[in-house]
Amino acid sequence: MSETKTLGDKLPEECARVRKLINIYREVGPAGNFAIAMMEAALAKANRAMISGDVVAMIAAYKELQDFTE
Repeated sequence: MSETKTLGDKLPEECARVRKLINIYREVGPAGNFAIAMMEAALAKANRAMISGDVVAMIAAYKELQDFTE
C-alpha cells in the first residue's frame, strides 16, 4: 500500500526540487538568470503561503512550482 501524502508534505518537497533546479540553472550561466528569478519568486510565494497557513495559496504555489522543469 502506498503512502498518502498531504499538501503539507508535498509542497516542501516541491520547494526542495525547485531549489535543486535553481542550482542546475546557475550552472548555465547568465542565460539561466530569468528562470532563476521566476523560481525564486515562486519559492517566496510558497514560503509565505506555508507560513500563513493559507491552503488556497499553498495549492496555487504548489501548481506554480510544478511547472518548472529542467
